[in-house]
Amino acid sequence: MALHAGGDLGAWANWRTDRHVARCAECRQEIAAFRAARRELPDAAEIPGVAWNRLAAQMKANIRLGLTLGELEEPAPREAGPSAWARPAAVFAGLATLLAAGFILQHNGPHPIRASQDVEVETTANGIQVRQGAGALGLLHRGASDIDVNYTPGAQGAMSAQNVDDTGHVTVTNVYAN
Repeated sequence: MALHAGGDLGAWANWRTDRHVARCAECRQEIAAFRAARRELPDAAEIPGVAWNRLAAQMKANIRLGLTLGELEEPAPREAGPSAWARPAAVFAGLATLLAAGFILQHNGPHPIRASQDVEVETTANGIQVRQGAGALGLLHRGASDIDVNYTPGAQGAMSAQNVDDTGHVTVTNVYAN
């Protein structure tokens, strides 16, 4: 209520408070009391008998003294232990783990997925292949090498491959085996 009386609320908070105050007599009285106090406060700020300049000079002197003593004091010796190397080691371990996971996830080797007992979906050097026993059906990626294709194995026998060929066309292949 004091912030509202002084006009220090933001637009949204001021609007919400105005809506509440329109319905609440108790809050209207409280805001009126705060506004009256704000009008009387500037007169009360001048306290007779206080030498403000002297008080400010003493405060500055104390601050300078504290800064000087802080410069003269020797820093506390650092404790030997794992704290000196623990943070860099943790950062290095995290980065190494991230790089290893990225390499494993981006590796475009064969990704066989068993859809059922005898059906298997896997990636090949030039596409996706569905094998069942001795027979196989392959979908080839025209104009793309194995490095240019992004394979995404899915659940329950699904495989997706996305690539951009040499003509700039995007090819998305989704294979679902039952």
